[in-house]
Amino acid sequence: MTKPAVVSREDWLVARKRHLEHEKELTRMRDRLNEERRNLPWVKVEKAYVFDTPDGPKGLADFFDGRSQLIVHHFMFHPDWEAGCKSCSFDADHVEPTLVHLENHDVSYVRVSRAPLDKIEAYRKRMGWRARWVSSFGSDFNYDYHVSFTPEELAKSKVLYNYRLDHGYDELPGVSVFFKDDDGIVYHTYSSYARGNEEVMTTYMYLDITPKGRNEIEIMDWIRRHDEYPAT
Repeated sequence: MTKPAVVSREDWLVARKRHLEHEKELTRMRDRLNEERRNLPWVKVEKAYVFDTPDGPKGLADFFDGRSQLIVHHFMFHPDWEAGCKSCSFDADHVEPTLVHLENHDVSYVRVSRAPLDKIEAYRKRMGWRARWVSSFGSDFNYDYHVSFTPEELAKSKVLYNYRLDHGYDELPGVSVFFKDDDGIVYHTYSSYARGNEEVMTTYMYLDITPKGRNEIEIMDWIRRHDEYPAT
């Protein structure tokens, strides 16, 4: 880390006010982007996906719980793995405290992974999470929303991820949003991938205002599951 210039309080204030204008510009741009996102067209969900849950088989519409909006976290957890992805776990840690607020603002939330339900439940218990988490194993859900890929797709070395051809992996992260109208019809309204969900990870937002920032060589290279950090 290269230390910036050390100046008087007066000179610091001049630089800080200049930077504040850029921060305000970003805030206004974010507001415009959010409005544009809300005005994106919708796609009717025609396929009847079935998920394995602790309460038996459920469909996508069942996860709304009487609300009109649903956020799905595509959590990377391959059926052969013994634990969920550490980066997706980092994401999940940030969501847990927000659930009560989402649920009281017409938004439900569910995690979906291809791992079998017994592995999901064991890992959820280990992490101490309460959010609903279901298995999509045996359904096309992960493949249709481009977060899991078939052996045939992987053999081509490039898969359709984040709306472009990218390097192929068995599992990749994402978030999808759905709306259910009064007639029970479900629509897909939005999906984001890669770094698209980064702003909900408030640890990153705090790191971004510190002198060393994220201080990482590869994205998320320092992150551990919350029970794997060295004891302090």
